[in-house]
Amino acid sequence: MNPAVIPGWAKRAEDAGFSTLGTVGRLAYPGLNDTVALAAAAGATSSIGLFTNVLLGPVWPPVLLAKEVAGIDAVSGHRLTLGLGIGGRADDFVADGYPMKGLGKRIDHDLEIYRSVWNGEPVGGGDNAAVPTGTRQVPLIFGGMAPASFNRLAKWGEGYVGPSAPAGMVAGAFDGARAAWKAAGREGEPRLIAIAYFVLGDPAKGHDNVYDYYSNVPEFAQLVTANLAKTAEEIREVVKSFAAIGAEELILNPTTDDPDDIERLAEVVLS
Repeated sequence: MNPAVIPGWAKRAEDAGFSTLGTVGRLAYPGLNDTVALAAAAGATSSIGLFTNVLLGPVWPPVLLAKEVAGIDAVSGHRLTLGLGIGGRADDFVADGYPMKGLGKRIDHDLEIYRSVWNGEPVGGGDNAAVPTGTRQVPLIFGGMAPASFNRLAKWGEGYVGPSAPAGMVAGAFDGARAAWKAAGREGEPRLIAIAYFVLGDPAKGHDNVYDYYSNVPEFAQLVTANLAKTAEEIREVVKSFAAIGAEELILNPTTDDPDDIERLAEVVLS
């Protein structure tokens, strides 16, 4: 995506009546970091929700990420929800001292750091103590398919976001999220969010773009492209399929930077 389209894209999505703007990104792929994209979107909008879908927490130093997230949340008027995953591709782990090992223990430690920073508690010591933010606890949504991911959402989060897969494949993960929530004694139900890819203006380009993004995992790239919604009817079927398994919200990810796809999509799902 051309980074210059992001502010206008965000405003058009808000004006069209969508509930949320989501990011899909990773450090090893060309494009903006999630935090940069959502900061730009925050400045161009006033009411639409902002969501990282999902940000890989362990590739960041935790105090830095907590401060970045708190800043975006504050300047947006508290519209940010932080979707978190742990990652699984070595090329995303570019920061010195943050290798792709011990990810579960790291994210559990980092979640404690996030909470401390958002509570306004100094983190670290001496000259290296972090300046506290004193902001709210940013809502957390967790991705991932391992039992530990479901346990984290039950302890720390508001809900779960499924992988970029058909509803039939995501249904079991939703059940895992519900079961962990209940086992933890949480009241009510977790928020369940689904994601799917679409293109309406240029299907061939959209197909190539999303395949390229996932190409380092060819089997998954084939799965995603095979389920890319390219017509109004296919989009409607995707919406129905995720509603049937209990998704509270469906994030439809564009696969080109054609802003006209915003209005095309709105005519299909919001009219």
